[in-house]
Amino acid sequence: MMRNIVLLILGFWTCALSSKAGNVSHFYPANHSYIQYTGRVDFSTPTKPKIWASGAYLQIKFSGSFCMLQVNDELLWGKVNNYLTVKIDDQPAYRIQLKGKENELILGKDLNEGVHTVLVCKSTESENGYIEILGITCEKLLKQQAKPPRRIEYIGDSITCGAGSDESQVKCGDGEWHHQHNAYQAYGPTTSRSLNAQWHLSSVSGIGLMHSCCGKKIVMPQVFDKVNMAKDSIKWDFSLYQPDVVSICLGQNDGVQDSVLFTSAYVKFAKTLRTYYPKAKLIFLSSPMASTELKQALVKYLTAVEEKMIADGDHNVGKYIFTQQYHKGCGSHPSVAEHTEIATELTAYLKKTMKW
Repeated sequence: MMRNIVLLILGFWTCALSSKAGNVSHFYPANHSYIQYTGRVDFSTPTKPKIWASGAYLQIKFSGSFCMLQVNDELLWGKVNNYLTVKIDDQPAYRIQLKGKENELILGKDLNEGVHTVLVCKSTESENGYIEILGITCEKLLKQQAKPPRRIEYIGDSITCGAGSDESQVKCGDGEWHHQHNAYQAYGPTTSRSLNAQWHLSSVSGIGLMHSCCGKKIVMPQVFDKVNMAKDSIKWDFSLYQPDVVSICLGQNDGVQDSVLFTSAYVKFAKTLRTYYPKAKLIFLSSPMASTELKQALVKYLTAVEEKMIADGDHNVGKYIFTQQYHKGCGSHPSVAEHTEIATELTAYLKKTMKW
């Protein structure tokens, strides 16, 4: 009964907003060619693509005065865990939490009649379950320009996911751990936007290279070839996204390790990445939230990894050490403001090293 009432209300909005301009809205299924997806998306069911990854996003362009997205939540553990970030034209991005299994979200209403662009980003991570896109309702869906030619992939842990960064709706210590997730404003997507590049976040909270925290049984080399990394499931097709740059930000959850074992494992992973990405620049990053002791260890480890890769004939590598510790968010993670600072550092480095 309640769902029927909601649908009636949404139907009223659709009719009212459409009739304002005397036009009729149309439903476009999720596999329509004008809907652009970026990220590791599972298209096993083409009309219901599933997204687990932090920061994966879709973009649309439409004419009219409003747009509605139909999206399902996995309801992992029987509750809603996922947040989306929505960016309309040049308006400020805003973050919303899904409310149930089935969601019909008015992304923009009372917009000026004309052409608009919308970006919808999954701001929570794979451990919060998938979102399933059903389609878009608008007056007329339009073909978009090609995606930016530059492509970057960011491999990492909770920092890369944007976990613990956003207290705008729920303060640290209140709610649940995913309430402060904001992948859209994490350092990776922020860096990519400043460089006019696409982004993929290949990240899971708590994950490490050799040792993950918090009882997690997976490590990054084990799950990197999956769509749903948190569950080590669904093979990813690397031909779908060949990045120009791959940054690796691991080590925070490993902590200080035996240097020979850690660098050997890191070199092995880097060489595996090279098999997937023969032309990409591999950038080895220190952890932005590392303590002084861990940062000193990572400087030593990453220097050894870079030197080993070059000695073995791979010169398309580099490293970057963040200048300070960023830890003002929840659980000593970087805050949204600090992610902007991290992105500023990384953007400057990439502009120089990639001549962008």
